[in-house]
Amino acid sequence: MAQERELLLQNGNVAAAKGSPALLPSLARSVLKFLMWAVFLTWAAGIFFYPTKPAQAVLGQLTGGIRQSVIGTTDGVFLAFSAPILIVAALAYVYISAFPGGHLEKKKLRSLSFRLWTFPVLVDGLFGVVSAAEFIGIVLFILYLVFSMTYYMLDSVSFVSSFHVPVAKSCELILSVMGIRFGIVGLFCMSFLFLPVSRGSVLLRLIDIPFEHATRYHVWLGHLTMALFTLHGLCYVISWSFAGRLIEEMIRWKEIGVANLAGVISLAAGLLMWMTSLHPVRQRFFELFFYTHQLYVVFIVFLVLHVGDSVFSIAAGSVFLFMLDRFLRFWQSRAKVDIVSAACHPCGTMELVFSKPASLRYNALSFIFVQVRELSFLQWHPFSVSSSPMDGRYHISILIKALGTWTDKLKSIITDVEEKKTRSDCDSDQSQRITASIEGPYGHESPYHLMYENLILVAGGIGISPFLAILSDIIHRVEQGMPCEPRNVLVLWSVKKSTELSLLSAFDAQSISSSVSDKLHLNIQAFVTQEIEPPLEDGIVEGDQKIPGIFFKNGAAMSGLVGTGDNFWAAMYFTASTLGAVLAYALVQVYYVKRFNVYAWWHLGLLLLLCMVAGVALPGGLVVLLWHLSEKRRMQDDMWEADAGDGLGGAEGTRNGVGGPDAASAASLAALRTTRYGCRPNFQVEFAAFAERVGGTAADVGVLVCGPSGLQTSVARECRSQNLHRGGGKSGAVFHFNSHSFDF
Repeated sequence: MAQERELLLQNGNVAAAKGSPALLPSLARSVLKFLMWAVFLTWAAGIFFYPTKPAQAVLGQLTGGIRQSVIGTTDGVFLAFSAPILIVAALAYVYISAFPGGHLEKKKLRSLSFRLWTFPVLVDGLFGVVSAAEFIGIVLFILYLVFSMTYYMLDSVSFVSSFHVPVAKSCELILSVMGIRFGIVGLFCMSFLFLPVSRGSVLLRLIDIPFEHATRYHVWLGHLTMALFTLHGLCYVISWSFAGRLIEEMIRWKEIGVANLAGVISLAAGLLMWMTSLHPVRQRFFELFFYTHQLYVVFIVFLVLHVGDSVFSIAAGSVFLFMLDRFLRFWQSRAKVDIVSAACHPCGTMELVFSKPASLRYNALSFIFVQVRELSFLQWHPFSVSSSPMDGRYHISILIKALGTWTDKLKSIITDVEEKKTRSDCDSDQSQRITASIEGPYGHESPYHLMYENLILVAGGIGISPFLAILSDIIHRVEQGMPCEPRNVLVLWSVKKSTELSLLSAFDAQSISSSVSDKLHLNIQAFVTQEIEPPLEDGIVEGDQKIPGIFFKNGAAMSGLVGTGDNFWAAMYFTASTLGAVLAYALVQVYYVKRFNVYAWWHLGLLLLLCMVAGVALPGGLVVLLWHLSEKRRMQDDMWEADAGDGLGGAEGTRNGVGGPDAASAASLAALRTTRYGCRPNFQVEFAAFAERVGGTAADVGVLVCGPSGLQTSVARECRSQNLHRGGGKSGAVFHFNSHSFDF
């Protein structure tokens, strides 16, 4: 399948080169892009100018014109603020289905939009490493906040002044009015809050932002949203205190208007999530952060009860997209996955290899979430994939470094089983010691590591994990003559102890034939920071150490319902769930709300939320069930192929070396490594020397970094410096980073 896909891409490139481009697909792509941008910009403009009187008048006409419809006022608010993001999502499914990513687009590197996303503007400060596009987004959000709150403040003062009331009463009224304004702006920010944490979101796939990078947007928006909601609550608390009715108002539950007690509960849940998500708390007490963050369900439910259906419709669209993603992830994560191999390297790093169906697509920049039920039923931990899609059709592997409680317990289980297996020389009944479940794979749609002729990979410690997959992918492609741009690759790898260097020796495609060496110049520079000279222990060289593996069979191959998934089934799931939710709410309005004259805001809000859940769980669940059955049938077909000789055993043949007619003269990656002790890489010197060697100022250089935030900052600073010194434009370094090679 992968080879057929590459052949089609090559044929498409040849056709384009002959001057016969397909005009109709190009026109369709342009039309879809225009429609998505038009809807999104109109939606964003509506949010930005909502405080103004002209925008209020337009919204009033929209809601007033359909007030007598089946749904009523809620329909107008939903159409104005939630429907646009759902329309963009629907168009995105059409776009990624008709024009799938994953192919090599060299011209993409030249585009302005790509440069904006990859060029670091800020490398120090509150937001960490910030690209040009992210900086523009931050500035626009700041402008929105300043504009809206200034407008609201002036309007509130003018409104209260028209009543000619005493100063004390004026202050109380201003606080109440500003409390409403803070809440409205917080809801608009919440419209964006849930989009980045929808791991398999079609919107993230559309703009090719992987989830591990998008989570930082959720963090930023979470701080902003909770700050606004906190100010919203404080305004009312102070106002009620002035009036001497604080407790009375806090426990009040209105039928018409907001339910104050529900708002207090929602805000309390939000504050708990916010406080435990602060970096010092999360870093020291991750489990406290993780479990407290599950209060998002309480936060949303009581927020709906607090504001009712019409007001909640402002953010209902993004919450609905999150529900879609969460339900699909829940379905996928229930399955147990076979562990093909579990082993512990001499440096203490664990390697897990999972069984996967041949139809499951991913690229070398992907990552997965892993749950081990013997350790926790709730905790899911992200790990970068260390295997290339070309290493084998039926497996996917990760590397895990023991850095915390969860990983320490996992290591104890693996080593304990290894010891018992060694003593008894049999597996006995150890097959049930690890029960794993998988979410993903997630990651970039496009294989950016294949688009650069010159590539620099900077890793810190276990951050080498995704780069092992990249190197394997490049080597296999060069060997097989598949589309692959890289010709010069520099790896800069910093480790604390020399024992960590054994990870390179365990690399799947560990031998490079002379035919590959002629086409690919690979330079691996390792820096051991806490040792002055190489140690020799018992005469064993680290590259010669062998690691035994353990097999745990208590499940099946991982599911393909999330991550790259199947575009057709994903689109059907979205369509069925959306139409089901709309139909459910219409039926509830006709046969329940109007028949029984339901008018309480909190009641109507609860009905809206239940209809959203019903749309996802019932028609959406039916589609997911059919999708799951289709996946099982496809897996059975894969099993027949495996029995015919193209199974795991055949796939594993590619893992131990690239092979080829001159395999006897192959060189190992460990032999290509140059190790320096007692120092760290000087990025200015290394980058400049690499750029000069591959073509000077005329060379395009892609830089990918994976490691601690300090390492990312240093590399981003040097990328910015190199690009500025060389004038930017078509030449210069392009910066990517992958921050999810960590574990807890």
